[in-house]
Amino acid sequence: MSSLLANRYINENYIQAIKDSTISNGPYYILAPGVAMPHARPECGALKTGMSLTLLRQDVQFTDEDDGIKLLIGLSAADSDSHIGAIQALSELLCEEDILAALLAAKSEKELADIIARA
Repeated sequence: MSSLLANRYINENYIQAIKDSTISNGPYYILAPGVAMPHARPECGALKTGMSLTLLRQDVQFTDEDDGIKLLIGLSAADSDSHIGAIQALSELLCEEDILAALLAAKSEKELADIIARA
């Protein structure tokens, strides 16, 4: 999320909204084993539509049921519709076991971007 913040896709309120929502609702944004897409409602501080990729050095476990998150896909949606196509395409990628395994085995954000571009 830091790159979305630094590039003015979101403001600090957006990050706080994700934290608050996680406390209230749990990690609703876990998409697949090892992958989460933290996001909040557009009115909570989304300034432009965009995504960021963050490869975590250590897995983060949100619940007792998950195996730990290694890949965060930050999402900023400036409205309720503009991000739908990107999420659909990403969901299709994550359903491909070999692509998901490659993403989780990546060693850098550049490698992540290359895997997504090739898919």
